[in-house]
Amino acid sequence: MALNDAAEKVDEAFTRADLRGASFENAFGGATSFLRRRYTKDLTGIDIAVTGVPFDQAVTNRPGTRLGPRAIREASALQAFDPPYGWPFDVLSERAIVDYGDMAFDYASVAAFPAALEAHVAGILSAGAASVVLGGDHYISFPILRAYAQKFGPMALIQFDAHSDTWVDDDMSRVDHGTMFYKAMKSGVVDPARSVQIGIRTVSPETPGLTVIDARSVHAMGPEAVAARIRSVVGDHPCYVSFDIDALDPAFAPGTGTPVWGGLSSAQAAAILRDIAGINIRGGDVVEVSPPFDTTGATAIAGAHVATELLCLLGWRMRG
Repeated sequence: MALNDAAEKVDEAFTRADLRGASFENAFGGATSFLRRRYTKDLTGIDIAVTGVPFDQAVTNRPGTRLGPRAIREASALQAFDPPYGWPFDVLSERAIVDYGDMAFDYASVAAFPAALEAHVAGILSAGAASVVLGGDHYISFPILRAYAQKFGPMALIQFDAHSDTWVDDDMSRVDHGTMFYKAMKSGVVDPARSVQIGIRTVSPETPGLTVIDARSVHAMGPEAVAARIRSVVGDHPCYVSFDIDALDPAFAPGTGTPVWGGLSSAQAAAILRDIAGINIRGGDVVEVSPPFDTTGATAIAGAHVATELLCLLGWRMRG
């Protein structure tokens, strides 16, 4: 019986033999891999690799997101028992998903970080797996997108965020979490005509060709209409979903570097993510979870749920 498994099972991050299925060890104990998936560097036959990037040296306000991957993994232990709610299939049973661990890098060599991250993700893609990345600050999406564009060509970007992150910056060597999507579009990594920003509620530079559904529009339109608009813009183009946790209102996700009022509710975000099922998603990330400011753990919980939805979106696309 599954309910009795906790009496015998522990540390399934290391001990589980089967890559598929739920985990029934005690949520409050054991090694905290994401959703109790097995930790491994062997990607043979793997569909999706979850990996952490504990980098926060590109922030402009409060630091702390380097601790995000660990907190998101810990929060995900609450979700490991059951199939993700609201989906007509169980991605944990149908897909081989592993925790690839965190990226290793020299924290004192910031200039070397972007190329190292690009290579890290390119290694996952070359093994035939998709990546779901736990951040880390939002700059990490740029090197990740470069790796994806090398394989799939210019990507459609679905960006949930309070900020556009498209401030003009022509110095490609700068590492800044507010300018990287301008650089991604300028360098041809992201196709703006196929890209959508959801939840924006700060003054942003004009970005020609990029569809913006600001937070007020989300509230007025409702999740179903927002999802339909996203699908119409992205079409069947290979896409990447980047979810900055500050897309959520601080009432739902206070533990982030640059919180802004008037944001999405967790219910709105969940509905939008589920209603875009069928998009040609190739990978995704959840970023900007900052545990030092997350006094209740609510932000890490939200981040874990977002990452799980990304697994579901990928798993749904892999069903064909």
